[in-house]
Parts: sequence; C-alpha cells; structure tokens
Amino acid sequence: MELIRGLHNLREKHRGCVATIGNFDSVHLGHVRVLEQVKAKARELGLPTTVIIFEPQPREFFGGESVPSRLTRFGEKVRLLRAQGIDRVLCLAFNAQLQKMTAAEFVENLLLKGLEVKHFVVGDDFRFGCDRAGDYQMLEAVGKQYGFSVVNTDTFTIAGERVSSTRVRKVLEQNDFDLAERLLGRRYRIAGRVMHGQKLGRQLGVPTANIRMHRFIAPLRGVYAVTMYREEQMLGQGVCNIGMRPTVNGTQPVLEVHLLDFDEDLYGQLLSVEFETFLRKEQKFDGLEQLRKQIFNDIEVAQTYFAQPK
Repeated sequence: MELIRGLHNLREKHRGCVATIGNFDSVHLGHVRVLEQVKAKARELGLPTTVIIFEPQPREFFGGESVPSRLTRFGEKVRLLRAQGIDRVLCLAFNAQLQKMTAAEFVENLLLKGLEVKHFVVGDDFRFGCDRAGDYQMLEAVGKQYGFSVVNTDTFTIAGERVSSTRVRKVLEQNDFDLAERLLGRRYRIAGRVMHGQKLGRQLGVPTANIRMHRFIAPLRGVYAVTMYREEQMLGQGVCNIGMRPTVNGTQPVLEVHLLDFDEDLYGQLLSVEFETFLRKEQKFDGLEQLRKQIFNDIEVAQTYFAQPK
C-alpha cells in the first residue's frame, strides 16, 4: 500500500481511482463495509482504491473542550487500512488552508484534478468544504457533470444501533470490551513504541514497558488486564495502567505495562496492547509503598483472571 502525504504529492499515476473519504478512526465494521464497497467497485472498473483521511482529524484541529478521545493513532490507522487491502491512502493535513477551502474548490482540486475519481463512496453523514457546505447532493450533481459516479452508503447497525467511532468510543469508556469487539471486528488495541521512562516500576519491583502517548488521547483510563503483541506474536499477559500517575504527580498521560513472567529488553520496539478487562480506576496513594502494595494486588487479580477458562 502506498501512503501519499498531501495534495502536492499527487502524481499522474494516482489519477483514475475509486475513492472514499473520512476519519476512519478505529476502522470499525461500519468502515469495513464502506471499504468493501470501494474494493468491489474498483474490481469492476479495474482501478486502484484510494482512501482519503485527515491528520489531525478535523475536530482535533478546531480544538476546544469537545475534542473526543482518539481510538487509533495515525500509524495504527494506516496499518489497519493496509490490512483491508487498500491500494493507496491519501493523508491531507487539516490546517487553516484546508479549513478555508470551499466545497467547490475541494471537488476541483481533490476529486477532479488531483485524483480524477471515477467512483466516490461516502458515508451517510458526509459533509465537506468550508462551513461543511458540501453534501451528497452536490457531489451527485458534480459527478453527473464531470463523469464520475457517487454512492451514499447505508447505515450499518449492530444490536439495533449505528456503528460509529462515537459509539465505539462510548463503549470503551464504559469498559465493555466484548461489545467493542463486536463493533470493531477485533479486540481493541493501542499500539506504540516503547520509550524510556523514570524506571519507577523497576524500583518498585514491577518493571514496565512504557508506550509513547505523545498527543494521543486514549478513550481509556485506569488499570487493565492486557495481552501485549509484537506484530501478531503474543509476548505475554500483564497489567496495564493508563493515566497521569497522580501518586508521583505526573503531568502527561502514560501507558505502562507490566508483563507477567517476562524479562526482555523492549525499548524502541513497536508493540500493541490488547485490552482484556477493567481492574480498577487510577487513584492517588499516600506514598510509593502503598502504591507498590496495590500494584502487586492488581497483578494477583490479573493472574486470577487469566487463569479462568475463556
């Protein structure tokens, strides 16, 4: 799969495709349904598939208190799209310039000149251009004028409700990992590289692998029983804390995992953490000794959980 960063990197070879557009945060089963439509039409027309995404996501650009947590980081999203068999991902930088682009300019610069789209698949709530002025009816009219077809996908539901990133986020915030799996088609994971931390876990007798969070705002907070993977190889099971580490006056969110019966240098490696069950909320303790006792208690609870037949 080819990753294209920005309109300015589009070339002649990228013109003529079946495309779709959106945030694709989590690449849930609703997204998969859209991608299946794209791939089917691409096979029919003998054209490559192109998925258009944004970085940052539009609501992250506008900021404010309403910015939702993010389900997948950019790199993980790209890997998930690659796994779906997509030929190209075009990532547009969502900035002030793109924000000001009118719907007509968006169609001309991206769909007509940039990609020469032959078939365009959009979600059931897709809006585009400055002030979200563009909609499906506009795309349909432009398509008839310039010779490309447009289809509006049907709402995809599970358990009577629409599958959306918002719903997945809400389910994860409620720590319902079984329902999240039904919506995603897989267990929920957070991926990232292992970074050097303060080595506090090692001092307490529970060494941890710290996953770099950077600007990633996860939908989870607390302590969990998890399974850790390197690519698709299971490294082990353990206990994960996602939070601010209030006992040591942390200022940035950290994801740290203690693997049970594991002793290997993981620094710099790209790993993913799969969430099995919620253990407890993050809390502030009166000193490191109290924290250490709670961590060992968490480990015992996790060991009991993993020992149960699934």
